Amino acid sequence: MDFINIIRNAWAAYDPSRPIDRVSDISAMVSTNHVFKIRLADKQNIIAKLSYFGAFEHFVEDHTIINALSNNLPVRYENFLSRALMKGHRLFVHRHKTDELDVWVVFYRPIRIRNRMPRRLSGEHIDQLAVEFAKFHKSCHLIRHTLPLSSKNMTTDINELARKASQYGPYRDEILRQCDTFLYNTYSINANGFDIIPVFVDWNIGNFSVTATGRFFSRWDYDWFRMSSRVADFYFISRVVSHAGDQSAFTYNASTLMEPRFLRFLKKYHEVHPLSFEEVLFIKEAYRFFLLNYVIKEGHNFFLQSFATQLQRDAFEAHLPTIDQAVQAEQLARALHLS
Repeated sequence: MDFINIIRNAWAAYDPSRPIDRVSDISAMVSTNHVFKIRLADKQNIIAKLSYFGAFEHFVEDHTIINALSNNLPVRYENFLSRALMKGHRLFVHRHKTDELDVWVVFYRPIRIRNRMPRRLSGEHIDQLAVEFAKFHKSCHLIRHTLPLSSKNMTTDINELARKASQYGPYRDEILRQCDTFLYNTYSINANGFDIIPVFVDWNIGNFSVTATGRFFSRWDYDWFRMSSRVADFYFISRVVSHAGDQSAFTYNASTLMEPRFLRFLKKYHEVHPLSFEEVLFIKEAYRFFLLNYVIKEGHNFFLQSFATQLQRDAFEAHLPTIDQAVQAEQLARALHLS
């Protein structure tokens, strides 16, 4: 694909009066999404995101919600999220569609970056991060009724995977079993009754920056954004606070959810923004959903081929079969004195 030319055409559709000087690819080279830095002839910089996985309608829907979120959050988060460019009264999204291609481009204002958290957090860092997440989730909860509606939820995604289970050959029965388990457990704890807020799911240490005092400063990479329970954020948080810390070689194992360091996070978070017993139980199901949806259903669409193949093999052969033994959510709830 000639991404650079698609970006140039997208900008020409947005504002042909401001010519482009150059376009640079600044993608992380892990996913199939691409990010570009545009230098305009007037010396201004713009960020362009190009995507071609999922559905175009969901891409537009998610970025419309994110834009509303960036405007409606309390002033504490005024510059936390990058705002997408508008044309008139609408979010501008360029669609390049041919017989072979269907790709979409959205433009962002550049976002400032402060400090990256260390690859392995200290206990103090974990406490700071817990307070920040609790306050951010509370703010998202506060303005949740002001955001556009989302057409997808965890149940619709799992049902879609179940319908396509035969495509996974020898893993078909395991997928169907895991989908049934997720739906049954979700119903049993009434997870569909949880409050729905904006969640970003992927809180990789490289996706956000903080101030010198540990407060959230900026957040980018909105690939896995969705409207869901706040619990959907917890698995990646457990990875950030884990003993191993951020690593270049990785797999999506469950062990980080049961580490004392994640329990420390939960306790501090719970002090600021209390969790219910049912929400803590849902931590296991949110992890199951992550494996089924983002690793299995979307893995080959999102990750580069080499990453996707290994991550799916790990999920099928190691993580999914042992999830009910590996994640003892009731133990976490007892530690928070919930019952």
